[in-house]
Amino acid sequence: MTLNEMLGILVWTGAGAVLLIVLMAIDSFFTRYKDLEEIKKGNVAVTSRFVMKLMAQAYILSQSISTSNHLGEALLVSVISFVILLLIESIIEAVLRSTAGLDLSEGTKDGKIAHALFAGSLHLAGALIIGACL
Repeated sequence: MTLNEMLGILVWTGAGAVLLIVLMAIDSFFTRYKDLEEIKKGNVAVTSRFVMKLMAQAYILSQSISTSNHLGEALLVSVISFVILLLIESIIEAVLRSTAGLDLSEGTKDGKIAHALFAGSLHLAGALIIGACL
């Protein structure tokens, strides 16, 4: 491995880490609770959902990096994928609230692990589907 390749890994990894931090911060604005505050309180449900969402975004980022020749393209694909996942999450949660009376966000905030796992699995499933399309 050349020095140039090692520097490339450092730059791509650093840019990816910054993007993941930004995306998770943006995601926090769309939850009805404050992720980090709930995590500090020891809310395992919120932590589980957060970790699953982070893994989903990291998987999409890894797939976009592996299929892109340019860093900007990989980051843009990840941002677009984040928006797609956010929209899908919103639609599915609205449908579940209205048809089944199941509020995943409220249940997650209340510490219900089942709600968090359901919500997190939507992100993971979406990430796998999006990743396969890249």
